[in-house]
Amino acid sequence: MSALVRNYFILTAFALGLIVVPLVLPNPEYNLSNINRAGLVAIVCIGLNLLLGFAGQISLGHAAFYGMGAYFSGMLTAPHLGIGLDPWLAMVIGMAGTALFAWVIGIPTLKLHGNYLVMATLGFNIVIIEVIKAWAATGQEDGLGGIPELSLFGLTFDNEVARFYLIFFFVVAAILISINLVNSRVGRALRAVHGSEVAAASLGVNVSRYKVKVFVLSAVLASLAGSLHAHMIMPTPGDFDIFHSVDLVMIVLIGGMGSVWGTLIGAILLTMLPHWLGVIQAYKHFFYGLVLVVILIYLPQGLFVGPVDAWRRRRAKAGGAS
Repeated sequence: MSALVRNYFILTAFALGLIVVPLVLPNPEYNLSNINRAGLVAIVCIGLNLLLGFAGQISLGHAAFYGMGAYFSGMLTAPHLGIGLDPWLAMVIGMAGTALFAWVIGIPTLKLHGNYLVMATLGFNIVIIEVIKAWAATGQEDGLGGIPELSLFGLTFDNEVARFYLIFFFVVAAILISINLVNSRVGRALRAVHGSEVAAASLGVNVSRYKVKVFVLSAVLASLAGSLHAHMIMPTPGDFDIFHSVDLVMIVLIGGMGSVWGTLIGAILLTMLPHWLGVIQAYKHFFYGLVLVVILIYLPQGLFVGPVDAWRRRRAKAGGAS
């Protein structure tokens, strides 16, 4: 079974399993509210994994793209701001605007490497958040209220069950985009860039173009998640600050760079765990940092990719021995 077919099979089973989750989950309103937040984070991290895990380009500014989607949608639809666009149209405009912005900053930024790239993306995140805090139309520190709920064909997504199905529809779509991309010629080019930009260029890969394109795609997915966030949870600047950007990178590292499913599991686990273990909520960043250090030392491929690869190697060795 090829990797692509295997991923399709897993994705189909995952999508079918999602249908029954609200039906069997205890205390669905509370638990689904946390799972829905995890789903939004998963959409962002699936895009970030394409950039970090496959192209090898680190970004500490993806929470800003998440916030741009939220505030684009919120400002274009909130009645008190006088624009009042349809929320679905606002989401598309938000993704287009975020894509354009990512393309403009990506061209010069992705020429940087190592710590310089980290600092540039970090600085970009800080600037965006400061603009949101200073601009009266965004609600500043208090957040942007009055954003309408999403609705489709007469169904309003005003409860956690309906939101769950909507969010995880987009999670499944993001996974489908990701597995198709990484198993295509583009995915092979991205892995070549990750391995060695010089070697990739010598093979005819347009390194700069591929890096910018995957940067834009990851920003668009973050914007999509941000728009969904805005129509379900009132956005505030604190939701998209640099600490959230660090959390996103940690989820990809812990889940396993280059693993779509590891990223998904990492996003859900690390978003839900502080809610399951309320005592660590106040120390979330300390806990994340501790987990990251342990994993980088003992499981450098990630919490989920490392054990799976070790199992495959043992199985291959056992098969060869027989």
